Amino acid sequence: MIFRSSKRLPASLAALLVSLSGIGCSTLETAPSPPAAPQTAAAATALDRLFADYWEASLAMNPLQATFIGDKRYNDRLPNTLGPEFRAQEAAFNTAWLARIRTIDVAPLSDSERLSVEILRRNLERAIEGDRFPDHLIPINQFYNLASTFAQLGSGTGAQPFKTVQDYDNWATRAAQIPVLFDQAIVNMREGVAQGITQPDVLMVKAIGQLDALATATPQDSLFWKPVAQFPDDVSAADRARLTERYRTLIADTVLPAYVKLRNYLRDEYLPKARKTVGLDALPDGAAWYASRVKAITTTDLTPAQIHEIGLSEVARIQAAMRGVMQQVGFKGDLPAFFTFVTSDPRFTYPDEAAALKAYNDLSASLNQKTPKLFAIQPKAGFEIRPVEAFRAQSAAGGSYQRPSEDGTRPGIFYLNTYDLPSRKTWAAESLFLHEAIPGHHFQIGIQQELQGVPAFRRFGTVTAYVEGWGLYAESLGTELGVYTDPYQYFGRLQAELFRAVRLVVDTGLHSKGWSRQQVIDYMQANSAQGLTPAISETERYMAIPGQALAYKIGELKIRELRTRAEKALGPAFDVRGFHTEVLKDGAVPLDVLDAKIERWIAARKAG
Repeated sequence: MIFRSSKRLPASLAALLVSLSGIGCSTLETAPSPPAAPQTAAAATALDRLFADYWEASLAMNPLQATFIGDKRYNDRLPNTLGPEFRAQEAAFNTAWLARIRTIDVAPLSDSERLSVEILRRNLERAIEGDRFPDHLIPINQFYNLASTFAQLGSGTGAQPFKTVQDYDNWATRAAQIPVLFDQAIVNMREGVAQGITQPDVLMVKAIGQLDALATATPQDSLFWKPVAQFPDDVSAADRARLTERYRTLIADTVLPAYVKLRNYLRDEYLPKARKTVGLDALPDGAAWYASRVKAITTTDLTPAQIHEIGLSEVARIQAAMRGVMQQVGFKGDLPAFFTFVTSDPRFTYPDEAAALKAYNDLSASLNQKTPKLFAIQPKAGFEIRPVEAFRAQSAAGGSYQRPSEDGTRPGIFYLNTYDLPSRKTWAAESLFLHEAIPGHHFQIGIQQELQGVPAFRRFGTVTAYVEGWGLYAESLGTELGVYTDPYQYFGRLQAELFRAVRLVVDTGLHSKGWSRQQVIDYMQANSAQGLTPAISETERYMAIPGQALAYKIGELKIRELRTRAEKALGPAFDVRGFHTEVLKDGAVPLDVLDAKIERWIAARKAG
């Protein structure tokens, strides 16, 4: 998965999380009037300027977004995006921008310009449509957590840079504003309690545990002290002394008290009033809320009921393929027995974290040599593999990816979760690496971010069904890339796909069919080789971010459908490298837009 918000949280909360898309963002200024239809070079320049103005306004209003893409101009800012003033300004601005974008005549535009207008229009419509639902009343959960996000930023290992004296001063100024956001979160959650809109209590137990780990007794014990303990060599002694004292005071008097206050509120006041139900449909207007999320995340008109049935069908198909692997390795027994074998036999466990990291780094070296077989384009940016930080590992996904900075000074990061290491199986390595790194998220996001001649909101934007669909499709390329030669690694590929098919069943089960948390855990363990620890964390993830887990399989099914369509239509003329270029060359797009793109590509190949 992408280490970000997603894929659709409210824009106000999304602006406070990681690797944000920039869609539905706003500014306090008045949006410029759109240019006339760009039939001339001057008109085209005006359209480019319009897109640039929108992006600049988005970054100014959402400074954390700028930080995560490597734009340092706003690294000292932290607006109260959870507050009513910000949300009202955001909604008004999105409405104004949508009205202006709708006046643009797309007929004379180039394909790329038309695509930009269409994507921006859809993004704004989706943001406005989502304003109907009160996500701001449930701003804290164990999966996307403001407190954890700030801890990552302030630790010196995340997107916030600590290379210069100015960098240190920027974070100190930004961190001083954390209490305002935490206080606003508390105000919002109290309002949510009054309206009967709360998080499930089981999620808040995990969030409180995360805050316990971050609310340390002294500044020196805190993650926020790490930059002070690791000053760059070129920071002078005088600046070190000044910054050390500033950080000591800031952490002791401002940051840690804010964490303690939020933790105490969640533990003492919110948790006793949190709900016992687990599905979004248990909340007021929850069925419509979930349906809206499903539509936005999948970029389709599929209903939760239709997706549930697709999931059941895919589970049956993939399980049949797994039985073929059982025969290949000579396993005697049924599929549940095979699941027990691969999840319990010691041969499939890493001896320690170092061994796990080495295995994934070895894959990186190997696959770097093999991808030209299937890809004519690759990103210039590099990436590195890191273990998930201990304070969030219990609730984090098995793997996640954080994009590199725009200027190339910060590589992409593939976060590998080594919590409860025995549950992280060796047979999962190849499929997970293909998904998160090469040729999955690192390829797709890196290529998109490096696109030339397209608006910035497209280079840094996201469409969850496309992005996660590509990640899952990338897993399917392993055989063509010369991996999955070990039948157990191929089983790992099938298990990863099965896991995403199971998600279609259980996410819709949770939020539209009244399934319990235990029912989801039981289904996952009965129908896949999912260990108990990841089954629990994944179930609680689906509870925290309803609908997001649907994006993977729905997106992958569309990309695979398009490849099959192209192979049949073009026969021997089909070029897989050309197909992948066409899929990737415009960045993340809605699935119907991708369908139309591939149809045009097929027609052009036939004509040529």
